[in-house]
Amino acid sequence: MSATSLWPAPEPTATPPVRSASDAPVVLDRRDGPFGEVVLRERGEHFEIIANGCFLMDTSDGRSERLLIDAALAALPAGRTGPSVLIGGLGVGFSLVRAAEEGRWGRITVVEREQAIVDWHRDGPLDRISGPALADPRAGILHTDLVAHLRTTTERYDALCLDIDNGPDWTVTEGNESLYSPAGLAHCHDRLTPGGVLAVWSAQPSPAFEQALRNAGFSGVRTEEVAVARGVPDVVHLALRAG
Repeated sequence: MSATSLWPAPEPTATPPVRSASDAPVVLDRRDGPFGEVVLRERGEHFEIIANGCFLMDTSDGRSERLLIDAALAALPAGRTGPSVLIGGLGVGFSLVRAAEEGRWGRITVVEREQAIVDWHRDGPLDRISGPALADPRAGILHTDLVAHLRTTTERYDALCLDIDNGPDWTVTEGNESLYSPAGLAHCHDRLTPGGVLAVWSAQPSPAFEQALRNAGFSGVRTEEVAVARGVPDVVHLALRAG
């Protein structure tokens, strides 16, 4: 039996939680543009991009952004020399860096509509991530809206690697919804060379989007997941244009 104190126990003292520097994000830049507000924050050793109050991505992992590039290259027909790739969305630069690290890619085109994000990579804090990749002679940035570019350009690419939203079911702006519509997917199909691959990043699987890809005439539709400790995995949706 344990002893019982004859004196009343003291009231516990409320102690505020100890917060590390990494808990509090620091705003490095905030811009208002034609598509709303975009913010670059630093949290400890990592950077975060926020668009219209919606968290887009950070530099804490990057496996799924790299998978977007690797899976597209692996899905291309064997023997294709110097395939071209269009990366939709510069983001924190992981997909661009991965493409530049792979010598098998030919022309690497990044489409980014936010001038602020382009500036952060060319002359700002994100240069430490993407600087060498942007110096690669194969790489170039088009400052334009991806949806408009796919609708109006006559260029064709061997791979389209698209990461401009949190997924087909969770878009950053209303205008992006058209990218995943039948008309938008038809534009993607037209912009691919025969045998080309469409790869779309998503924060969660979307069976409805897989069916939409099949309805748009794509073949070989499948989804690759990035395992996570808990929660819903990030995925890359893959589809091929018939050769």
